Amino acid sequence: MRQELDELLAKIHVLQEELEAEYNAKREELLQKRVELADEFLRQQRRYKIGLLRYMLRSRILVALTAPVIYLGWIPFILMDLFVTLYQTVCFPIYRIPKVRRADYLVFDREDLPYLNLLEKFNCLYCSYGNGVAAYTREIAARTEQYWCPIKHARRIRDAHARYPHFFDHGDGEAYHAGLARLRRQYERDDGDKQRS
Repeated sequence: MRQELDELLAKIHVLQEELEAEYNAKREELLQKRVELADEFLRQQRRYKIGLLRYMLRSRILVALTAPVIYLGWIPFILMDLFVTLYQTVCFPIYRIPKVRRADYLVFDREDLPYLNLLEKFNCLYCSYGNGVAAYTREIAARTEQYWCPIKHARRIRDAHARYPHFFDHGDGEAYHAGLARLRRQYERDDGDKQRS
């Protein structure tokens, strides 16, 4: 009985080694195909790239003339980014509000797109930064509003932030005073942040 069991275990071990070898061979084959496909994908994407000079020559003159006005937006975006980062760093720990992760809002992942020229990549950087700072600022402001004044407006507002539906109805003083302390601790349930005590 013991010998039969040892033989069976040996066969299982051999089969496992064969299975592992087959798996590794298929995995290598798949990785090689992935590399080949990635190279082909890059070649295809580069076909759509418009050279910088041709891109600029194709632009309308008014677009080119207004570009400096648009790029002046860097100044308020940087100032807002610095302010709200400082603001939440100083104030949020005092109020026990979880800090907003800046990296969740400022995403820069377009610079490697092979069909963009240098100016298009710069424009994508600008838009990613501006919209990221706006979203980051909005979440910081929303958490602040949730702490200080979580009351819905009497009028319908357009595109309210995600925390707004949890706020108290306008004019419901009883619910406001009864639930304010609870709502000030509700950050964890809303967005998965760790609640601070």
